[in-house]
Amino acid sequence: MENKWLSEAFRGEVPDFHGRVGWQCPSNIALVKYWGKKGKQIPQNPSISFTLSECCTETFVEFEKADRFGFNFFFEGKEKPAFGAKIEKFLMDNQAFFPFINQLNLKVESRNSFPHSSGIASSASSMSAFVMCLMEIESLLTGPSTGSGTLTKASYFSRLASGSAARSVFPKMALWGATEGYQGSSDEYAVSLADDIHPVFKTYHDSILIVSGETKSVSSRAGHALMEGNPYAPARYAQANENIKNLLTALKSGDLDTFINITESEALQLHALMMCSNPSFILMKPNTLNLINEIRTFRNETKIPLCFTLDAGPNVHLLYPEQEADKVEYYIKTVLADYCDRERWIADRVGDGPKKLLR
Repeated sequence: MENKWLSEAFRGEVPDFHGRVGWQCPSNIALVKYWGKKGKQIPQNPSISFTLSECCTETFVEFEKADRFGFNFFFEGKEKPAFGAKIEKFLMDNQAFFPFINQLNLKVESRNSFPHSSGIASSASSMSAFVMCLMEIESLLTGPSTGSGTLTKASYFSRLASGSAARSVFPKMALWGATEGYQGSSDEYAVSLADDIHPVFKTYHDSILIVSGETKSVSSRAGHALMEGNPYAPARYAQANENIKNLLTALKSGDLDTFINITESEALQLHALMMCSNPSFILMKPNTLNLINEIRTFRNETKIPLCFTLDAGPNVHLLYPEQEADKVEYYIKTVLADYCDRERWIADRVGDGPKKLLR
């Protein structure tokens, strides 16, 4: 695929043109976690995620012909050189795929619908949204691409920008990483699971309980790097591959018990790996643990099949079927919100992937 996309790259003279493109891309929440990578953004183990609906990034890119490459980045109306440098580095590292950028001046404007850097995958939504904009600019030069290969290409380039972003370009659920359990899976891009899951999972809810909206003390990039020296890494990768196989079966059959067991185990393993890294770090807060205990008690008492998962942060994702939404949301408002920062929580659900925005 890489050689194909290299050969498709527009290498001619950019016409004297200008415009504005925009895309909204969702965050995603991994069920089987990707933690640890090798080479150029290659995962040490496959992962599976829900694509979200409300937690998203909107990105607009203004472009115009220029004598040389120019770039400015604004986040929620303010210039942010630090994050802009990350996007610029991605462009420079991969300009063989997008050589036309050397003839453009780009102004990027981005905003999130959720707290930045707080354990919700902001890099996944922001980098995939930027890639979708970049590909649209390319299509103005080469002609539009069509078919499922467009999202595969978007996933490939999103992965180069941020590993988990590979999964954010597909609706409902996505699998990233090569596994014997799914034909066509790859370490270089994600694949959609939307047609291979039981209907119960296509309308699943994810209520995100905001324990803290503060910036994480350790970046995900640093956490991935620490897996290289983690003594439990080989066992972790083996366990993740086994969980992938079992979760794929459960997703297809609608087996909620297996779904719950794997999802919660994966969340706790992720944070256990952080705790036994060198140096170690703890991203859970006291109310993270309080919420986990409350959720498990509620499930045992009511038999409602809700469960939790965690990203690389303190916030708790509460997952449950559509038919249980009224009961669970009442429980959140009357009990769980007390453990949240200023009683904040986000009512999210499984979503349909990227959306093109009006210019």
